[in-house]
Amino acid sequence: MSAEKNIIIKQMEVGPMQNYIYFVGDQSTSEVAVVDPAWDIPFLRQKAEEDDLKIVAAFLTHGHYDHADGVNELLALYDVPVYISEKESDLYLPHCRNLTKVKNHQKIKIGKINIECIFTPGHTPGCQCFYVPGHLITGDTLFVDGCGRCDLPGGDPHAMYDSLYNVIGKLPDDTVIYPGHFYGAAPTATLKEQKKTNLFFTSSSEEEFLSKRMVI
Repeated sequence: MSAEKNIIIKQMEVGPMQNYIYFVGDQSTSEVAVVDPAWDIPFLRQKAEEDDLKIVAAFLTHGHYDHADGVNELLALYDVPVYISEKESDLYLPHCRNLTKVKNHQKIKIGKINIECIFTPGHTPGCQCFYVPGHLITGDTLFVDGCGRCDLPGGDPHAMYDSLYNVIGKLPDDTVIYPGHFYGAAPTATLKEQKKTNLFFTSSSEEEFLSKRMVI
């Protein structure tokens, strides 16, 4: 069995803002990282124990509180590294131990699975997605039929356009996206589907994208 087919991706809707928190890792070793542990850490611990999973890392798509506020509570239970983009604004860096800044396209091994950090700024300067061929955890960069807002401190709609069209959009069309919130009609979708139905992924130019993103 290939490493990609051996991957665990467990999607959990947690918290008052329809956040998706993920376990991502390796079935053969039962090792997982927690992606965006912001809410209800006791619930996450319970789910890991129920599924016999070992939490060995935390991944942050970005530093907004609704994606990172549970980090210290998680670290009180598990002494693990916390990975965040080296480009994230100091404004959004969590105050925690074990914080490790990663570079674009850096790969982090969880069990036998290599998970690639892909920088996708726009929502914040340090937004990143986590990629294993066939799977992309997108945080607040790309939702099912939506994308992250760009009007908060550090937001940049020009960078968001580049991230969607020139980074994520270059991945294989059968890539399944796993967003950071349940804001769409379904919890996941393929990139091919999003290129047909997502208002922000169907623009003919950057100018058209900006005209949509800056009024919605």
